[in-house]
Amino acid sequence: MTVGHSPDTRKVAGALGAEITGLRLAPDLPDDVVAYVRAAILEHKVVFLHGQDHLDDAAHAGFVRRLGPLTSAHPTIAGGLDEAAILPVDSSRGNKANAWHTDVTFVDRPPAFTTLRAQVLPPYGGDTVFANTARAYATLPASMRALVDDLWAEHCNDYDYATSHAVVAPTAATAEYQQEFTATIYRTHHPVVRVHPETGEPAFVLGQFVSRFLEVNGQDSRSLFDLLQRHITRLENTVRWRWSPGDIALWDNRATQHYAVDDYDDLPRRMHRVTVVGDVPVSLAGQHSVAVAGDASVYAGRAAVPAGA
Repeated sequence: MTVGHSPDTRKVAGALGAEITGLRLAPDLPDDVVAYVRAAILEHKVVFLHGQDHLDDAAHAGFVRRLGPLTSAHPTIAGGLDEAAILPVDSSRGNKANAWHTDVTFVDRPPAFTTLRAQVLPPYGGDTVFANTARAYATLPASMRALVDDLWAEHCNDYDYATSHAVVAPTAATAEYQQEFTATIYRTHHPVVRVHPETGEPAFVLGQFVSRFLEVNGQDSRSLFDLLQRHITRLENTVRWRWSPGDIALWDNRATQHYAVDDYDDLPRRMHRVTVVGDVPVSLAGQHSVAVAGDASVYAGRAAVPAGA
């Protein structure tokens, strides 16, 4: 480790999660320090750092860029900030992320890493809970693995199990946000179990954007989804983070789900998110995910595919 930088890592829960101390994040950190952070994320699935108040949007994005090329803010939601890679996750805009999900699974290349930096926090509530989808697969009974190993699911940004049956009157903010979120419809077929490209671990690809399992009828899809999600999000498979001003979280989006707990009434809560371009998931049998609707090339930093190509 480079002289002058001595980070330390301690676990905060058994299934996943660690806190890195002794490190001030910046775009110009030495390569070995960046490698240390990356290795910690891969090992612990999510890492947390206190005291990063010095970061502005440019420095936040600049550091994350050291982990890999950045996506744009979102496939459909405008960032609205000078730093184009930053997505404000703002409760006042109806964006509370209060459902279990892996980020942006409705496109063919979900982000590899996601980072979230606290901007405005409520005086109580607003924790984020993370679940380890690799551990969830590893602890699945062998008979259940035989069922899911070859299973595929359709993910769509115009559908989620978590809210489609909720009896909650939409506010003007949530209605406007939903309209923007679904301005372009994306559908992608992903394997329910993917092989992590860096660790080799099998991990679930599920969460709120799953609309159905392929070749499974609607009622059975819902029942199976609920069964698998209950297994993934068992308390023993999670870590809960209580945010403090200046905190930043960095997680492996390929091996986790997360949930922002909506228990802070109508108080403001604002985070800034930056994500790293991911790869196309690959099933245990070596098959790649397939985009069915919507071209997310620009989101993933690639040239758009010409019409008719």
